[in-house]
Amino acid sequence: MADFVGRRRELAALGQALDEVRSAIGAQRPGRCVIIRGRRRIGKSALVEEFVRRSRVPYVFHTAQLGLGAEPLEEFAHDVASSSLPEAAIFDEAAPGNWTAALRQLAGVLPQDQASVVVLDEVPYLMDDSGAFESILQRAWDRELSHRPVLLLLIGSDLSMMEALTSYGRPFHQRGSEMPVGPLNVAEVAQMTGLDAASAFDAALVTGGLPIVCARWRTGEDLWSFLARELADPLSPIVASAQLSLAAEFPDQAQARAVLEAIGSGERTFTNIARAAGGIAHSTLTRATDLLIDKRIVAGELPVSLQPSKERRYRITDTYLRFWLAFLGPHLPEIDRIRSDLTLDRIKRGWTSWRGRAIEPLIRESLLRLLPAHAIPAVPVVGGFWTRSNDVEIDVVGADREPIAKRLLFLGSIKWLENAPFDDHDMLALQRHRLRVTDQPLPLIAISRAGSATKHADAVFGPDDLITPWQS
Repeated sequence: MADFVGRRRELAALGQALDEVRSAIGAQRPGRCVIIRGRRRIGKSALVEEFVRRSRVPYVFHTAQLGLGAEPLEEFAHDVASSSLPEAAIFDEAAPGNWTAALRQLAGVLPQDQASVVVLDEVPYLMDDSGAFESILQRAWDRELSHRPVLLLLIGSDLSMMEALTSYGRPFHQRGSEMPVGPLNVAEVAQMTGLDAASAFDAALVTGGLPIVCARWRTGEDLWSFLARELADPLSPIVASAQLSLAAEFPDQAQARAVLEAIGSGERTFTNIARAAGGIAHSTLTRATDLLIDKRIVAGELPVSLQPSKERRYRITDTYLRFWLAFLGPHLPEIDRIRSDLTLDRIKRGWTSWRGRAIEPLIRESLLRLLPAHAIPAVPVVGGFWTRSNDVEIDVVGADREPIAKRLLFLGSIKWLENAPFDDHDMLALQRHRLRVTDQPLPLIAISRAGSATKHADAVFGPDDLITPWQS
């Protein structure tokens, strides 16, 4: 079995929840519930599989199917009957006729003298607008399941539905603690791929930290060798994962898909997105962007400054999906006809420009985790600044709040090239842009993949600095 990489924090949190169940055996309500949410193919199920493997307690793992009919119940009964719960064979003898009976019967076979784990994966498949399954689950939890020493894990990929599960006014409100699961961070990507810090940032951008894609990376392999091999296989996870996720997320949302593709092609403003999406109406675009933001696939961001701005810009939050939409999605036919060499050449031509923009959110997040460092203070917000005409763009703005700050604390510029260090020309441009934002002598920081050749930066951050907070 391959080593399980990363997820130390999540595994520790689940272990703590299970310890709480163990310590409460004999109490009136020893049960605990954790609600695990994260984007599709991010590794939620694998995380829980690893957790129950390490825990060595009786458990049942059920992956839900669409609908509330007899077939999903049959699958549930089969999963319980074949589980490691001590009295699971009861489900072979008497199949439940509905979900109320199934959950009551499940509670009856859970051990009373030791902790156990019950996993319901793909919970949104069981949910509907009426809240029927949520009500059934709530009653089963309140009346029976929570009275057993059980850790109930509810997993789902539809982020808005999983958040709704515990929202105020819904049946399951305040009955479980939430655990968001994100992609592997850049340090975990480095561990899986065997790459140095600079190359690991590139790998993180291309894979999006998806474990299923990272697992295909051969130790120490460079980016271009990895892409050449993976793109030659039309069924490779880097080719297929986005297709599967988008089909599941937007089965009948053609407008949202068109808007997503427009943003993925590089358009960032409302007007340009509307034009690239086929000239769709303002109201239609608003609904589409609201849906994409609600699903956490797109972020709509405003510049961070001392003055209000309406210059909202949109970006894809998942770097793998951003990469796929820019380079792979529009050219799947040539990959299917085994001409991935054309795709790879196109990526090489556009890589420097694409990476320069795509790396910005990851660097901002790294700075949030890293600071204070090199005499630059910690801040609640690290964003960017831009004007409508783009005559002023500042890659990094540290502030006390967003988007309208009371106080700016530092500004920075990113130069993410292999062989071109941050130089005096880059610093002069940053100094000029500072004058357009504030008359205060704010510290200026240089962020560079290839080091610094200027003595005028107040601090310099490179890949080794930026990966450090992810390693701790």
